[in-house]
Amino acid sequence: MSDIAIKFNNISKEYRLGLVSTKTLSHDLNRWWQTSILHKEDPYLKIGETNDRSKIGESEYVWALRDIDFEVKKGDVLGIIGKNGAGKSTLLKILSRVTTPTTGTIEAEGRIASLLEVGTGFHPELTGRENIYMNGSIMGMTRKEIDRKFDEIVDFAGVERYIDTPAKRYSSGMTVRLGFAIAAHLDPEILVVDEVLAVGDAEFQKKAIGKMQDVSRGEGRTVLFVSHNMGTILQLCENTILLKDGMIDDFGISSVIIEKYHNESKGITLKRSGINSSIYIKELYTCNTLGVRTSKFAFSERICLRITIAINQYDPIQNIGVVLLANDKKRVFTVNKPLKTFYKQGAEEITVDFIIQEALIAPMDYSFLVALNTKTGLITYDCLEDVCGIKIYDDGTDLAFAEGMNYGHIILKDEWRIIE
Repeated sequence: MSDIAIKFNNISKEYRLGLVSTKTLSHDLNRWWQTSILHKEDPYLKIGETNDRSKIGESEYVWALRDIDFEVKKGDVLGIIGKNGAGKSTLLKILSRVTTPTTGTIEAEGRIASLLEVGTGFHPELTGRENIYMNGSIMGMTRKEIDRKFDEIVDFAGVERYIDTPAKRYSSGMTVRLGFAIAAHLDPEILVVDEVLAVGDAEFQKKAIGKMQDVSRGEGRTVLFVSHNMGTILQLCENTILLKDGMIDDFGISSVIIEKYHNESKGITLKRSGINSSIYIKELYTCNTLGVRTSKFAFSERICLRITIAINQYDPIQNIGVVLLANDKKRVFTVNKPLKTFYKQGAEEITVDFIIQEALIAPMDYSFLVALNTKTGLITYDCLEDVCGIKIYDDGTDLAFAEGMNYGHIILKDEWRIIE
């Protein structure tokens, strides 16, 4: 028996902009004439543009997906990442048969359970209990099979009190919890999960991640998981697909793919010249320890702020100050270093790296304040505030399930001891 659970064969999906339907009578007739009578290629499969939402296109057709080919083995948890509009949700919708591909086929072995959007598969007028039985029936399960799983589903979702309340009364969080519980517990061979888990609270997200791990490792079932939370992807997925403009940009080990995804956005270099001051900041940018300019760093990676200082008139009292600013512009820390530590007699400029140690700064967005002053602060030669914005992403900490939440700016290497 094959060990392949899902096989995507040249999957493409084209949409016509501005219409619910992708066709008109004239286009249908032209398509029929070209393909059926003249035996030529479909003319409307040629004109579609790449689905780049940042640009204004000339064609009314766009490719949401183009030439998707890959296989997923049974028991694998495959991550799917990419920017908004990259085609992630379209890919899952085609697999879940919510929509059909324009070209290509998908071979999937076993039952597929999907959780794509809040409330997917729920009838708002039916109670939670009725929706559980309805979803199970749709998946081809008997009432006895659903009976055996019912208590486990309700307990996992934590909606015992509201199980006989119509689903339309549920909050989005309750709907997601029950929807995930149904999808994960009704023994699907393939579980498809979109970003909807972001709606749930941190405790439920952690429980859902544990369940997906159990489903794949313990029960040998296949999971396709779309997320913008890179820490969760690293926890769950050995391999990840990176989608870009509807096409597979890369496919491989999750840590490698995520690093590529983050490094696509390079740090902005700040350059200045001809400033009338004894000393001034000539160039400023962030980079990794190899000197590659970037604005995105893994939690386990060192951060370098490279500072080039132009020296018109040196004085031993001159000082470099660096402040890390949180996204609310409050100070995370401040450091000061005498310029004489780096200065060599006669130098007209110096370049130094200020290095923030790895595994310290919590995943979040930050920026810098860099000042050239005296240690007492009585004289300020130059100051740049809120520059060189950086993003630190979670690459597998214990707090990955809460990425994006404000749990502080420092993650300690905590130490505990029992006092007898």
